[in-house]
Amino acid sequence: MAPYSSEPTPIHMIVFGGNGDLALRKLLPALFYLEKEHRLAEPSQILGASRHHFSQDEYIQLVHGSLQSYVPACDFDQETWERFARRLNHVSVDGTDPSSFTSLKAVLDERADLPRIFYFSTPPSLFAPLADNLHRNGLVETTSRVVLEKPLGHDQATSRAINESIARFFSEEQTYRIDHYLGKETVQNLLVLRFANALFEPLWNRSYVDHVQITVAETIGVEGRWGYYDHAGAMRDMVQNHLLQLLCLVAMEPPAGMDQDAVRNEKVKVLTALRPMDRDQVLANTVRGQYRDGAVNGVLAPGYHQEEGANKKSRTETFVALRAMIDNWRWADVPFFLRTGKRLPKRLSEIVVQFRALPHLIFPDAEQVVKANRLVIRIQPDEGVKLMMMNKTPGPGPMAAKLTQVPLNLSFADTFRSRHQDAYERLLFDVTRGNPTLFMRRDEVDAAWQWVDAIIDGWQSDTNPPKGYAAGTWGPSASVALIEREDRHWHEDLDDGEIG
Repeated sequence: MAPYSSEPTPIHMIVFGGNGDLALRKLLPALFYLEKEHRLAEPSQILGASRHHFSQDEYIQLVHGSLQSYVPACDFDQETWERFARRLNHVSVDGTDPSSFTSLKAVLDERADLPRIFYFSTPPSLFAPLADNLHRNGLVETTSRVVLEKPLGHDQATSRAINESIARFFSEEQTYRIDHYLGKETVQNLLVLRFANALFEPLWNRSYVDHVQITVAETIGVEGRWGYYDHAGAMRDMVQNHLLQLLCLVAMEPPAGMDQDAVRNEKVKVLTALRPMDRDQVLANTVRGQYRDGAVNGVLAPGYHQEEGANKKSRTETFVALRAMIDNWRWADVPFFLRTGKRLPKRLSEIVVQFRALPHLIFPDAEQVVKANRLVIRIQPDEGVKLMMMNKTPGPGPMAAKLTQVPLNLSFADTFRSRHQDAYERLLFDVTRGNPTLFMRRDEVDAAWQWVDAIIDGWQSDTNPPKGYAAGTWGPSASVALIEREDRHWHEDLDDGEIG
C-alpha cells in the first residue's frame, strides 16, 4: 500500500453539492482554515459543482458570505481570503445527466496534472450516478479519490449497493467514507490516552472496568430536516456511525502501529464481536423514545409531531438507549451503555469509563463515602479529560469523615491555549495527503449495519410506539430503568462539576 504524504500536496477538490448546507457551513470554512495555515499547496483548486448556474464571481460571493457567517471575525483576514478566492470556481452539473459533465471535464482538463478529489456532499441516492457519470466522461484516474458523506445507505443492503456502485470505478484505497466524529480533537486524543500512557492500558479490561457509557446528546430538534430525519431516526443517524465509532476506539485492542489498516483492522474486530440481539433481547436491552413538547434551556420547544412538515402518526425514534455486549476476552461481561437523542437538556458528547469498586475498604465507616474511580472523556463541548478519584480533605477529624471524591482535570481550553482544528479541517487535510486512517473501511461499515439492522428488525415487530419524553429531559424513564436495574446510573455531571 502506498505511503501517504506528510506534507500538503496540490489537489483539485470538486465538491458536488457545492452550494448546499454542508458545503457552505462546514466544508468551505474547513478549506479556508487549511488555506490560512498554508496547508493547501500551490496550485490547488476548489471547484463547487451543483445544478445551479452560478458565474465564478457569483459563487465566490456566495462562499464569501458563508465564511462571514461560519468563520469567527478574529480568524477571517483579507490576505487569506484573497488567496482562497483565487482557487474558487463553480461549474453547473446535473449528477444524473452524463452530458452535463462535459463542462466539468473541460475545467478539470485545464489542470490535468492535479489529482482529483471528488467530494459527494449530496444525498446518497446520487452517489451511484455521480460515480458512473464521472467514469463515463473519463474523469476518474488512478490518482483520483472520492469522499462519501453519511448516511451510507438506509440498511446493510442499501449500503452494500452503494459500496458496489462506487467500487466499480474507485478502488478501496481511493474511497474515503467520512464520519466527522473521528476528526474531533478529543476522539483523536483517546488513542493517545490509551496507548501512550502506562497508567490506563493495564486497567482497560473486564478485571477493572465495571461498565462504559457513551452519550451523544443534542438540544436541537430536527431543525427543518423532518423529511430526512423521519426516514433515518436516531439509530441510523447517530448510533450506526458516531456512537459505534466511539465504541470501537474505546474497546479496540492496541494496534501494531498507526498506519491506516492497523487501526481499522482492530475496529472491525470490535464490531464483529458485538453480541447480536434477537427480538426478545432487543426489547429487553434497547429503549426508543420520541420527544414531546417541553422546554430546553428555558425556551419552549415543540414536540416531534408538531415540527414543520411532520406526520402526526410517525413512529420514528428521536432517542435511543441500549445495552451492548462485546464477546471477547477483554470485555466479557462488561456492559456498554449507549444513548443519543434530540431535545435533551445539554449538548454534549462524552465517554465514561466506570471502574470497579475497591475489593476491600480499610477506612472504617467510609462505605457510603468512598466511590469507585471514573474516567470522563468529554468530546464536546468543553473538551477535556477528567479522572474522579478519592482524596482526603485537609483538617483534623475522623479519616472517613474527610474522604471526598475530587477530579484530576485536564481542560483542553486551559492547557492548550490555541484554536483546535475543526473535525472537517483535519479530515479534509488527510484526504489531500492520501491518508485514510480516520475514514471507515467498507467491511467496517458493513459490520456496523449488520448489528444495527438486527435491532431495527426487532423494533419493527414491536407494536408499541416509541416512549415519549418531554423536551429538555434526559429521555424516557425506561432509559433510566435500563441501566438502574443493574444498580448503575447514567453519568450526568450531577456531582462531578464541569470540565474546565
